[in-house]
Amino acid sequence: MPKISVIIPAYNSEKTISDAIESVLNQTLSVLELIVINDGSQDSTLEVIRQIQDSRIKVFSYSNAGGNVSRNRGLNRAVGEFVSFLDADDLWTPDKLQSQFKALEENVTAKVAYSWTDYIDTNGQFILSGKRMNVNGNVYENLLLNNFLENGSNPLICRKSLMTLGGFDESLSAAQDWDMWLRLASKFDFICVPSVQILYRISANSVSSNLVRQEKSCLQVLQRAYKERPYLRDAMGTTVKNSWNISLANLYKYLVCKALQKPFNREKGLVAAKFLWKYFLNDPAKLQNINFTLKLLLKTIIILTLPTLLYSITNQRELRSQELKHCSTSD
Repeated sequence: MPKISVIIPAYNSEKTISDAIESVLNQTLSVLELIVINDGSQDSTLEVIRQIQDSRIKVFSYSNAGGNVSRNRGLNRAVGEFVSFLDADDLWTPDKLQSQFKALEENVTAKVAYSWTDYIDTNGQFILSGKRMNVNGNVYENLLLNNFLENGSNPLICRKSLMTLGGFDESLSAAQDWDMWLRLASKFDFICVPSVQILYRISANSVSSNLVRQEKSCLQVLQRAYKERPYLRDAMGTTVKNSWNISLANLYKYLVCKALQKPFNREKGLVAAKFLWKYFLNDPAKLQNINFTLKLLLKTIIILTLPTLLYSITNQRELRSQELKHCSTSD
């Protein structure tokens, strides 16, 4: 019996699915099953998967139903003691599962182990570092203020704990991972592996690029979570209103930063301006963070007025970075 079940939902993932699968098969912990849920792909995703010969791979095809349904379909077929989900365009470092499994073995009260994330582009090149939070045990209040797990490709979870919660909420069009991590955190302890082990790919076609939909779902998740925790005031040592404002400020900070990523266009600039205003309104430390806010405002204005200029600046920075990297490897 495999110790771990890995579930990859795949929809039109022909360009990235092979690398995602290889990052699972190359794990140092090899006693696993890999369940790929083909969510009605119309491209050559299935053909790419079939070219990878490994007895641990199990492929199931369904009509298109979305990521939430695909994750639940995979969860219902999993037999491992622990489960981890990987989006078809993301990658893991080879020690990801081994490190998280060891952390859960050594901390028997914890049912969820998580690591840190870095962000990569469509070519697999590093873009920026993710959050570096290291909190353990009851992390609910921390997770409510900020989704420090960052994505759905991160944690290793006790399968029985997931099953008791009924799986992912299929009514959510986005933010289903944050919702699940919150529901897990409300009942179970978490343990951190303080190491970068998830490489999250940013692309214009990713689900998270639909920022207006993501805003709506995140607000739905937050409203439900705060409603279910009326005693949050005592746990946080602050008022519910202040906690709510911090949650909103962190959400809109995340959304405005997403809107200011490539590709640059006027529509995204307008969305960024709206999110920036909401961030400023809700940020309790707006005066201390004024320099950061002004930098975001300047970039928003440039996108709205001179997007080609911003492309030129960022491309020059990327070329300079690649040249420096090449020089360092040559030395």
